[in-house]
Amino acid sequence: MKILITGVHGFVGSNLVKALSTEHTIYGLDIVSPTKEGIRNTFSWDYLDVEGGIPDVDAIIHLAGKAHDTKNQTVSDVYFKVNTGLTQKIFDYFLAHDSIKKFVFFSTAKAAADKVDGVLTEDIVPAPVGPYGESKIAAERYILDTLETWNLKPETPTKQVYILRPCMIHGPGNKGNLNLLYGVVKKGIPWPLGAFENRRTFTSIDNLSFVINGLLAKDVPTGIYNMGDDEALSTNELIEEICKSLGKKAHIWKLPKGLMNRVAKIGGALHLPLNSERLRKLTENYISSNAKIKAALGVEKMPVDAREGLKVTLDSFK
Repeated sequence: MKILITGVHGFVGSNLVKALSTEHTIYGLDIVSPTKEGIRNTFSWDYLDVEGGIPDVDAIIHLAGKAHDTKNQTVSDVYFKVNTGLTQKIFDYFLAHDSIKKFVFFSTAKAAADKVDGVLTEDIVPAPVGPYGESKIAAERYILDTLETWNLKPETPTKQVYILRPCMIHGPGNKGNLNLLYGVVKKGIPWPLGAFENRRTFTSIDNLSFVINGLLAKDVPTGIYNMGDDEALSTNELIEEICKSLGKKAHIWKLPKGLMNRVAKIGGALHLPLNSERLRKLTENYISSNAKIKAALGVEKMPVDAREGLKVTLDSFK
């Protein structure tokens, strides 16, 4: 297939290129255009407005977006301009070209729920909190509403559209809270948040690549799909995996939760690495079900175990 990937030079895009380029022709759409193995050519967003500016492709994978800013320094308008506006632009392009049969939009679990009681499934009524999740759900709604209108037109070509809601994606080239956690443990600093009992769903880039390959190759129904590994892990288990990777003994302290909440508030005021937002992300329960996507692909489990995937990521940090 010929595939156009937006945000192709980012963390997820770079990993998808490695996974897909051996069997497919990859074109990129991005704000930067370095030469990279596996990418035939990278175009700027302006090329969407040029007739014949971008070669004919069979599928679009839309990754480009403004990531969640845990320091809360990004103004709301930026999220909507990028996450919603660019999605509208690329989805309109998709519908306008009959040759493009598949569209994969990377939304986020945070578009469905900021916090999860129990297990997150696709039938939840979305209730995002903050401009990151709100801009992503606005993009989802634009896709679904526009697609519904499209399907009502007579004799329109069949198109398949997939909205993915991944939990935290990790893999080689990962940037974010996992890197911060790794750096803390590597320095031999004891983990002070052991009193917070939680479980979280993570998404290995290898499992994500497996799903993308499946969506491209199989006749999967249009729809919204959660994305995550099969097993949910606690942050304490994550610390233990980091220590294994480093060959260190885990030092997990169970300091009072109230004390650590106060420390995080002070950290936010002083712009330190640990703030209230990061504390919440590191210690909250957030379990997401991947049953729907596995059923759609006809598999019983993801190919990569959650701990196996983490080991690959952690080893890449070395």
